Amino acid sequence: MRTILLIGVVIIVLVVGKLFVFSKTKSDKPEGAKGKTEGAGKTAGGGSGVPVNVFVVARESIENQIFASGTIIPNEEVNLMAEISGRLTKLDIQEGAYVQKGQLIAKINDRELRAQLQKIGFNQELAKKIEARQKKLLNVEAINLEEYDVTSNNIRLLDAEKEVIESQLEKTEIRAPFNGRIGLKNISEGAYVAPGTPIVTVVQSNPVKIDFTIPEKYAPSIRIGNVVKFNLDGDPSTYNAKIIALDPKVDENLRTLRLRALAPNPQGRFVPGMFVKVLADLEANRSAMMIPTEAIVPVLKGKKVYVVKNGKAQEAMVVTGLRTDKKIQVIEGLQPGDSLITSGIIALKPNAAVKVN
Repeated sequence: MRTILLIGVVIIVLVVGKLFVFSKTKSDKPEGAKGKTEGAGKTAGGGSGVPVNVFVVARESIENQIFASGTIIPNEEVNLMAEISGRLTKLDIQEGAYVQKGQLIAKINDRELRAQLQKIGFNQELAKKIEARQKKLLNVEAINLEEYDVTSNNIRLLDAEKEVIESQLEKTEIRAPFNGRIGLKNISEGAYVAPGTPIVTVVQSNPVKIDFTIPEKYAPSIRIGNVVKFNLDGDPSTYNAKIIALDPKVDENLRTLRLRALAPNPQGRFVPGMFVKVLADLEANRSAMMIPTEAIVPVLKGKKVYVVKNGKAQEAMVVTGLRTDKKIQVIEGLQPGDSLITSGIIALKPNAAVKVN
């Protein structure tokens, strides 16, 4: 019984202490502290906007240049082949040597053809003698005109046969079609060749041609006669070439236009097949709007930027053009004088309040 009374007394003491001691402590708290806490919360929740850097859009003059990869090709190149069958009786060439146009490179055995030509020559002499005698007989009406016509026609047939044999004899001689250098030979003297058998390659590499491609959008800005610059790998020097031809159509798959330039090569520095880097100067743009590349935000529908209007960030879709190492040209979407946001773009949202640094 005594234990129950003690527990009851303890409970009553705790209840009275809570009502009087804890309430007093709460009421005695200074009012200034309460106001300070509320003021701090207001400051943290407020603010004047996201701090950003801006770039004022303006027009400027830029040099319009494009870079392209190209390949050096010979000015002229031909793979000489046999036109008739026979044994190769002469191949007196040195690989890599210079040859003149018309120089004899290879000779195929022509003994049989010369014999046929000699036979036709004998028949021609006989036919002409017969024709001369028949002409005298025809004048005295000793033979009829039909016999004389047969003899005359025989002479013409022999002339035609002689021309065929002579053309075959020409095919036994393989000559250089232009000035150039001999490549590596594919056959040796004494071999039997058939029509189409490759003999050797002749390459003319002074001057040389350079083939390269550019995107189709630059096609209106380049013309025949323009001078382009090019560099070789491992060579710091810059060389010039003149555009001599443009492909009349654009590649449908790559959307590129193929061009061909011509460059002198008297020292043989440029070897066909080499890779070159081409720099083409197009017409300069005197009123281009160039903006920093970091201001561009790629999106699903294209590219956008943020501009400051009335203290807020506003989206603007843009169409871009030329690109340099630090800037990119804007063709549509901006106007000179616009304040373009260049920092904190990832955290921005449309109509967000901003503060220009």
